This record gives sequence, structure tokens and C-alpha cells, in this order.
Amino acid sequence: MKVLFNYQNPFALAHGGLQVQIEQTMAALEQAGVAVEPLRWWDDTQTGDILQHFTRITTSLVRMAQRKGMKVVMVELMTEQGSRSSTRLRFQKLVTRIIPLILPQVIVGYFNWDSYHLADACVALTPWEAKLMKYIFAAPAHKVHVIPNGVEEVFLNSQPSERGRWLVCTAIITERKRVLELAQAALTAKTPLWVIGKPYSEADLYFQQFRALAEAHPDIVRYEGAISNRPQLAQIYRQARGFVLLSKWETLSLSALEAAACECPLLLSDLPWAKSYFGATPEYCPLTRSIPRIAACLRAFYDAAPGLRPPPRPASWADVATQFKALYDQLLTSPADRSPAARFS
Repeated sequence: MKVLFNYQNPFALAHGGLQVQIEQTMAALEQAGVAVEPLRWWDDTQTGDILQHFTRITTSLVRMAQRKGMKVVMVELMTEQGSRSSTRLRFQKLVTRIIPLILPQVIVGYFNWDSYHLADACVALTPWEAKLMKYIFAAPAHKVHVIPNGVEEVFLNSQPSERGRWLVCTAIITERKRVLELAQAALTAKTPLWVIGKPYSEADLYFQQFRALAEAHPDIVRYEGAISNRPQLAQIYRQARGFVLLSKWETLSLSALEAAACECPLLLSDLPWAKSYFGATPEYCPLTRSIPRIAACLRAFYDAAPGLRPPPRPASWADVATQFKALYDQLLTSPADRSPAARFS
């Protein structure tokens, strides 16, 4: 069995959680005895049994791979869609049904909605995202699978430590993660906050505003950049008073999983991805622009954190590899399903 991994954005141009997900999944599969290679677009001699594409795959690529006898696994991240209101989701579903009726097929094809029918398997990170695949895009239920992100052993095997005064937020410094707003709320609530991460670019205005605020208030907002040393990061989670991530939208956050593996209390945005995975264990903050409201949630969490129960233990990357391997075996021993409804094209 050989699996070819594919993703369209170069890691050198856009770092983030998806890079970690792809690299860790690949390494874990290799440890499990599965041959995995990046898809080499320039190599016409490369072969494989399964093409695994991260994010929505184009329908043309699905068809080309299947004509070569490969099964196609689409690992879709429904990050922004998974954070939309029920009204917006109903509207989106309606749009996906109406557009094919009023626009030419060549235009409808640009959306690649048929990929949910053509792919041999659609993998979601959370039950909520799996539900959206079926609800919005009418993905066949038997093709939809939930395989979460994993956590490295250095976090899962970390030892308990005395917790200190700092809340920790590990995130890319960008508007979507709302790190600046979190820091402003920490100042209002007087809750010490340690932000760990880096921006996409240090020239970014949002990052510059955050850094200026941190430099002006180092007693409350601590910022020293990213930390690549994994044992050190595990120790930080173990010693943190709590972990905070108040993104506008999110999929299954790797940093939240790492903190959970270190039994760190969690404060997360009140979004479906978090509740569908973590349940009622974390504390939740409403998605709001009001700094005073965020500060009130932060203060309440800070005061309650020492008495909160730890989050559920996440899966390891080895567990994730086992689930993917079982899916591959199932696909390779099952007859091809090539009968998608002509719903979107």
C-alpha cells in the first residue's frame, strides 16, 4: 500500500496547524508501516494506491486519480463554515441547491462541490464538520468519516507540575485568532496572559498593534515569540493556570489538544467545533467584539481555573494513523463507488 499526500499551499509561504497535521500524520503512518510520499507533480513515474488530499480537492484531480486506479481520500477543513450561524448554514445549503439550476455547468464546476460525491472517502476532524459535509454538500453518509487530529507523545507523557499565574494562548498572531482582542481583555481583567506564536509577517499591522501593546504592559501581556522546543512547550502547558483560544473560527485546534493532553483547563470560543469534540469540560466565551464581555469571561475563568477538571485526553498521532490505515484497508478491499448524483455539475 502506498499513499500519496497532496496539499496546494507551500509550507514555506504559510505556516500553521495544517502543516503540523500533515507532517505528523505522515510520520505516524510511516511508523505504522504505511508507505507515504508527497505527490510529486513533476514525476510521471510516481505510483500510488491512494491519493489523500488536504482541503477540498478539485473534481478534475479526483477523476484523474481514479482513472489511474487510485482511491481518493479528501480531508476537508471546514474552519470558517463550521463557525457560521444556523441561519447562514441554511442559506448556504439553499445556495448549493439553487446555483446548479440557474448557472451553466462550467461555472458550477469551479466550486468543486461534486468532490464530496466523487471522492471515495471524506474525512472530517470533528462530528460537527462531518455533519456539515452531509447537510450542506449532501455528501453520502457512508463516505463520511471522523478522524481527529492527534497529539505528540511529549505532551501526552508530560508530568504534572505546580501551576503558576499565567494563562497561555498558543496561536498565530492574526485577526482570525483574535490575539490582540484577547490581550486587550487581559489588561481590562488584570489576568496575566502569555502569548506564544508568530505572525505570518512581522510587517502585518495587526501584529504590530499586538506587539506594541505587549511591550507597553509586560506585567500583564507576555510575548517572546514562538517556541519550537516541544518539551519546553509541554512544560509551559503543565505550569499554566489555563489555556485560552478565542478564535473567530476554528477547526480542531492543535494547540488546544496539546494543552488538553497536559491537563490544562481550557477557555474556548463558544463554537460548535469545540463543543462537538470537548463537550462540557472547557469553559466557553461567547463570540463577541465587546472587550468588557471578553474580560468578564477571562476573569471568571482565571478565578475558577484551579478548581476545574482537566479536559478529556486526546488521541495520539499513532491512534490517528491506526484509524487512517483501517480506512485505507476498507477502501482498497471495497468495490469502487462511481455513482455520484449529478447534483452540482
